[in-house]
This record gives sequence, structure tokens and C-alpha cells, in this order.
Amino acid sequence: MVERFLIGPDPGDPRLTRAVEGTDHTGARVEARVVMERPLTIYLNSQEIVTAMTIGDYPEYLALGFLSNQGMLQGIADVTGVEYDDDLQVVVVRTASRTRYEEKLKKKTRTSGCAVGTVFGDMMEGLEGVSLPDTEVRTSWLYALAHQINTVPSLYLEAGAIHGTVLCQADRPLIYMEDVGRHNAVDKIAGWMLQTGCDPSDKILYTTGRLTSEMVIKCALMGIPALASRSGFTAWGVEIARQVGLTLIGRMRGKRFLCLAGEERLVRDADSAALPEEDRRHRRKSADAD
Repeated sequence: MVERFLIGPDPGDPRLTRAVEGTDHTGARVEARVVMERPLTIYLNSQEIVTAMTIGDYPEYLALGFLSNQGMLQGIADVTGVEYDDDLQVVVVRTASRTRYEEKLKKKTRTSGCAVGTVFGDMMEGLEGVSLPDTEVRTSWLYALAHQINTVPSLYLEAGAIHGTVLCQADRPLIYMEDVGRHNAVDKIAGWMLQTGCDPSDKILYTTGRLTSEMVIKCALMGIPALASRSGFTAWGVEIARQVGLTLIGRMRGKRFLCLAGEERLVRDADSAALPEEDRRHRRKSADAD
């Protein structure tokens, strides 16, 4: 784990990648590191909810965050236990009260996200009561965060084909989660926040993935007022961000970015002309993961 993070990426973990032999464009034999993926089945009490393809780290956080973001938990106080079986690749989240999961499962739809991206019909209804704090977002923080996140050793830089999501406070990255699906990475952070009681009001969520409707919804439901990405937007993602008052920043590479929602939070305190150009290696890796 990198010292600057409370939880950071671990590209040296042998469980997360493996070496695969092949050939390059010249026909020469090469060895490449590729990301592992494995199924993880999430249960809520005795009900099987979903099987997600994931890299396999932090399964408890992933299960808690997924169920919370789907509106299937009443809060951490209602959770009586989280049990993970490594042999069966199963996580069981147990609650003290009965849940409405049967009704919610009938509303489940598949979204455009990578790996498992599921959204329930009433997630949009959950946004009706969301009120995001009017917390400033300084452009100097954004540039500092991008530099730290894009240069730290990670699976993203080591092997590509993976998404990273980082919970940040001002110019400090706190929790850096990676997974084959950007939704999984966000859910891991949501699970950590739920279990630790983390205050979302002064946080920024940074992701390498696209700013889709589900990413915006999850960020808003987590109570985080700003979402930033190296990648681009979808129209519905922008529309929802504007509806809930979330600051949405995308195409953030080098000195440039676009803010398509919540610009009133931005404090432009950085001189972009004084910033160095982004390293080409990071641009290539970003394109690989988009």
C-alpha cells in the first residue's frame, strides 16, 4: 500500500495479475501482465442478489457498497455481519431487519457499464431527497490529485484493462480502489465509507471511467458533491448531475478539463499555463482503460 493513501493499489499482489506469453506486432515473443477476474456472488441474508466479475480484493467492501448503492440496506446499524468465503467466492451480508429485495430484484435492469453494471428502477427515486452540500472544489486540488493518482504505481498503469476510483479530500487522495468494472471500484469505496462512517460532504470522487448515469447516481447517493474523470460524459449522466446539483468534471487530462454541471462550486485558483504537460505513458494507459 502506498503511504499517501489510507488504502492504495497493490500491483505487486500475485492474486491480481498473472503473466501471459504472446507475440507483439513484429512477431517477437513477449510476456505481458494481465488482470485476473473472478466471480463473486453477493447474498443479502438468504437471498442471492448478484454475481459480479471482480479482481477479488476487498470483497466485503464491495458487497456492502453494492447493496447500499442499490438501496437495499437501511444503514450500517442494521448490518449484523458480513461473511466472506474465499473457497466459494461468496459474501453474505446479514441484517437485523427484513428487506425489500424481492421487489427490487423484479425491477433490475442491465446498464451499459463494464463487468456487472446493474441499476434498479427506484434508484432514481432515491435521488429525490438528495441534497448535496455546497462545498468548494479548487482547480489546484484537481490538478494535484490528477498528478498523484496518475503517477502512483497501480494495476491501471501496470496492466491496463482496469478502472480506478479514488476518494479524495481537498488535494489528498484517501482511498484508491481498482477493478475490472468502474461500478465495482465505486462500490468498494461506498462500502468502506459505510463501514467507517466517513463524512462525504467535503469529498471528491475521481474515476478513470466514463461519467455515465449510474456513476453519477451512485456518487450522489453516497452524498459526494463532486465527481471527476479522465474520461468523457454521457448525456444522461450530465442531465442527472445538473438535476441533483453535482459538480461533474470530465476529460481531465494534463492542463485541460470540462465542467458540464455544478460549475458554481469551482474555485479557479490554479494557473494552467504553469502546469507541465501530461506524460504520454499516462495518456496511453488512460485510452486503454476508457
